[in-house]
Amino acid sequence: MFRFLASAAALALALASPASAQLSGGEPLVVATTYTVPTSILQGESRKITVRLPTGYDEEPERKYPVVYVLDGGPEQDFEHIAGIVQSRDMNWSFEPFILVGIESVNRRHELTPPVADPKPYEDALGATPGGSPAYRRFLREELKPLIEAGFRTDGHDAIMGESLAGLFVVETLLEEPTLFDDYIAISPSMWWERMKFGREAAQYFAKHPAGERRLYLTSASEGAWHREGTERLIAALRTDAPDGLDWAFVEAGDTETHGTLYHPMALDAFRLLYGTPTREYKNYPLIGGPEITERTPAEQALLDTDCTQKNSIAMTPGTAERARESLYYRCLLLDLGPRAREGTLGQ
Repeated sequence: MFRFLASAAALALALASPASAQLSGGEPLVVATTYTVPTSILQGESRKITVRLPTGYDEEPERKYPVVYVLDGGPEQDFEHIAGIVQSRDMNWSFEPFILVGIESVNRRHELTPPVADPKPYEDALGATPGGSPAYRRFLREELKPLIEAGFRTDGHDAIMGESLAGLFVVETLLEEPTLFDDYIAISPSMWWERMKFGREAAQYFAKHPAGERRLYLTSASEGAWHREGTERLIAALRTDAPDGLDWAFVEAGDTETHGTLYHPMALDAFRLLYGTPTREYKNYPLIGGPEITERTPAEQALLDTDCTQKNSIAMTPGTAERARESLYYRCLLLDLGPRAREGTLGQ
């Protein structure tokens, strides 16, 4: 009986030990750095700016990088999940590295929205007075961008990205001040704004655009009423009146995503389409059904010795690459990953 009780006690103690154990000596996982930036333009307020530098930034002191600015990018807003997408390129190498800058929103329904003819309906519906977007662009142009360019190794190529009202800010900025950024990523922009103003008047804006190369990535989910119609009006203007130098793509996600689920997958798609990394098609080893590996021919070695760039790569989908694999060994490819664009010129 004593042996039974002792064994039972030992068993109970063994089962209880993991539950009572505590982890110690942990280390924080640091993915970015947050700075508090003063601003005289935004009513003297300060802003939290969170910066993620590419992996290897310190190891390549001569290398410069493009910058992607994320609206609603505070530490407790959209920065972390977008930073996770950016970090994924270290695993799959599907897009080029860039500096990610998240910009905290304080009152997004004011500071990211365009002026309107009658503020009252917006104040009643949104609980904020619209019209802060001109000042916010000044903040980006005169205060934040110069600060980032002075503090980090930027290469002069900049993008702005936002979703919903922040996506509307992206579209408005492209139309009102197209030279502020090189790339515009508008995810589910609120194109219903002011009775679809920016869709209805897009062609008039495009007619005044200065020369220059720019890119627009536009996508929409299962939106309703003027949200969808305003987007389609913008697409119609892009189709017939896009200025020379503006390449664009519209990715339709209405059958698979909602306004609330669209941002994460489409951010990845935008990064791949705008900053895609060339790759190669290699021979599979016999162990997984490939051909016997033989010594490379001089022609094959010449292909392998050529550095892959976007300009010398063949654009195609992964499915096409698989079907044409034997004719593509060692060639440079620029794969069109993710969902297909419904229409546009970007990537063509």
